[in-house]
Amino acid sequence: MSAFSDALSVTGSGLKAQATRLRIVSENIANVDTPGYRRKSIPFELQNTDADLARVAPGRVKLDQSDLARVHDPSHPLADATGHYEASNVDLVIEIADAREAQRSYEANLKMFEQTRQMSSGLMELLRK
Repeated sequence: MSAFSDALSVTGSGLKAQATRLRIVSENIANVDTPGYRRKSIPFELQNTDADLARVAPGRVKLDQSDLARVHDPSHPLADATGHYEASNVDLVIEIADAREAQRSYEANLKMFEQTRQMSSGLMELLRK
């Protein structure tokens, strides 16, 4: 039964990591029009807890250090003397692609979790007979 719990643990770590990634992407999308907002990203790290088993975990959130877009709008309250202000550096197309990738990875982990659970239940039924 240890193999089943190991498989559930690994897929559970993948579910948690992708859920965190989706939250970060959602924050980026929500702040696409926020002046001065820097895009966030989250790397994944492998945690080797056993010799044969590696789990994935979200790392520390990182801010994108690329230049903020300069927008010319003299009527904006944050505009400087030249009429420019710094917008966010979030690219909506990239965020939507990241969200779709994270969603599909989450679904794949969820399917693997469900299959492992079904196999464990099937084994328990066989052992009862």
